[in-house]
Amino acid sequence: MDHQVCEIDALPLLGGGTLTGARIGYAVQGSLDPDGRNAVLCPSFFGGDHTGYDWLIGEGRPLDTARYCVITAGLFGNGVSSSPSNHPSGADFPLITPQDNVAAQHRLLTEHLGVRELALVTGWSMGAAHTYQWAVSHPGMVRRIAPVCGSAVTSEHNRVFLTGLAAALAADGGAERGQRAAGRVFAGWAASHPFWAGRAYRDIGFADREGYLAGFWEQFFLAGPAAADLLAMVRTWEHADVGATPGYGGSADAALSSVTAEAVLLPAALDQCFAVSDEERAAGLMPHTALEVIPGVWGHLAGAGANPADREFVGGALRALLARQPSADAVRAG
Repeated sequence: MDHQVCEIDALPLLGGGTLTGARIGYAVQGSLDPDGRNAVLCPSFFGGDHTGYDWLIGEGRPLDTARYCVITAGLFGNGVSSSPSNHPSGADFPLITPQDNVAAQHRLLTEHLGVRELALVTGWSMGAAHTYQWAVSHPGMVRRIAPVCGSAVTSEHNRVFLTGLAAALAADGGAERGQRAAGRVFAGWAASHPFWAGRAYRDIGFADREGYLAGFWEQFFLAGPAAADLLAMVRTWEHADVGATPGYGGSADAALSSVTAEAVLLPAALDQCFAVSDEERAAGLMPHTALEVIPGVWGHLAGAGANPADREFVGGALRALLARQPSADAVRAG
């Protein structure tokens, strides 16, 4: 679908300095109510753009555009929003944290689109990290959150994955060979041992393992943002930590305990990128939170709607959350 671009003259960054000439690529589906309170925000994910959640959005779908104004906002580094490939800073593109992305998205919503309240923020993978960050940075604006297959803090185990992914992307000067290697690195983390043992890639039309690796994973990296853009997103992913938000003294526990939104956390049972145990701990810290584990063998890809069962599970959880009244704490915070 078509997208629009929001220009932000100067964005102060958490780590110091300013991103000048910042641009956010975004899409809007549905209409904003006159009071500006029926908006749903979907921050994009690693390598994703404004089309990444189309399977959830539309009339009669979980994010029903007959009721909600659904805004998909592209993260910096995705090749559409400001990225090394399209920004004057080029190779000197600065570190962007989730706090910076959320600050830019807040300006997009409030200054350009007239949004006063978010009925829901939801996102997959890196989008989940930004969902958590929204609930911490703007508790008075966010009524509900649903982070899918992600975390509020990037774990040490996840950093090991990101180190390998970055090394592959930087190989061969960021050329095609490195991008193909990055696809194969991600493939090993994105699905579970039972997925591979059962050759579940056949369910989406691939005859064998090599066909899936080359036809899906390599193509994802070849067709998506440039290697330099993806490396910028890796740095953002590495720095996901709600505790780094000003006012929380580096404590993720304190940041999560401050969340007032109604929440459902949706980890996948066999996700090798984001452990269910980390989400269980986060749920124990957040006052109005349910944990619903996506079953099945698809691992991290379950949250992307990789198969009908996962789409039904995630969609059902979002419908149920939107049907819940916000907590009294969330209403007072607003």
